[in-house]
Amino acid sequence: MFTDKPRELPQRVALILVDEFTMMPVTSVIEPLRLANRHVERELYQWSVHSIDGEPVRASNGIVSVAQGELDDIDNHAYVVVCSGIDVHRHCDKRLINWLRKAARKGRDIGAVCTGAHILAAAGVLDGYACTIHWENLPGFSEAFPEINATGSLFEIDRDRFSSAGGTAALDMMLSLIASQHGPELASVVAEMVLHSPIRHHSEHQRMSLPARIGARHPKLVGIIEEMENNLEEPLSPSVLAKQAGLSTRQLERLFRRYLDRSPKRYYLELRLKKARSLLLQTDLSVINVALACGFSSPSHFSKCYRAFYNRTPYRERGVPYADKEGAAGAEETVG
Repeated sequence: MFTDKPRELPQRVALILVDEFTMMPVTSVIEPLRLANRHVERELYQWSVHSIDGEPVRASNGIVSVAQGELDDIDNHAYVVVCSGIDVHRHCDKRLINWLRKAARKGRDIGAVCTGAHILAAAGVLDGYACTIHWENLPGFSEAFPEINATGSLFEIDRDRFSSAGGTAALDMMLSLIASQHGPELASVVAEMVLHSPIRHHSEHQRMSLPARIGARHPKLVGIIEEMENNLEEPLSPSVLAKQAGLSTRQLERLFRRYLDRSPKRYYLELRLKKARSLLLQTDLSVINVALACGFSSPSHFSKCYRAFYNRTPYRERGVPYADKEGAAGAEETVG
């Protein structure tokens, strides 16, 4: 069990770096362990960094990390942490998949940070477990692995599986580990040393609250947008949204114009297109299936709306996954 006290010290942690891994979660795993060792002045934890073949690995920020060994060099008693980042579906290496399956059969504790849960799911080692993944990747993960319970929490610890959503969520997960194994006082000391206070509970939400994200706290507006976000695959009509909120369609229109400077149809369309872009870049779903998952019954209408907003077709989007593009102001489209 991940949070059980180790039978012997130091507890070993092996990080497997995958091409284009995100660096912040990796340091968020290692630094709390280092600081725990430093505070108690003895080696509670040891960590090692591995790649699939033992070769250096480039992070998504361009920094190259030197691996200390390949997969077969990982200690048999180490916790395994798969660390990935962007375009994870392109980096599900068969060697890693097979190694993880063998490790799972041996009863190893296996976890992931950031998008690493995608690789664990592809290997089949998350079947029957709860997990989490970065909120940006959650829609694609849910489409690719609908049978897996992805919670969207900061981190999840489920028996011998563990996962964190990325960023500093890995820090909270490791502080939870330290607290379980060596007491909450040590975890609090480590949290203070990295200026991370308070320690967040695993079930806290990854994203800011909806009012903070949209810059408005009007309760009816917030409720309507929540309904939109929960119904992207089968969009609700403006009249239905208005009725649910106790408004007329004209009042609904004025509310969106006042606070968001766009019509409700336009805002709803943008939500669906943003989800579509996420699925295009983070999954292998066909363009047609992406369109259907985002509420477009017609591929041609989807392509037209997508091009108006992103200034490129969905097919072209797949060819330039790293471009940082702002949505072009397209013509007002009806919700398809």
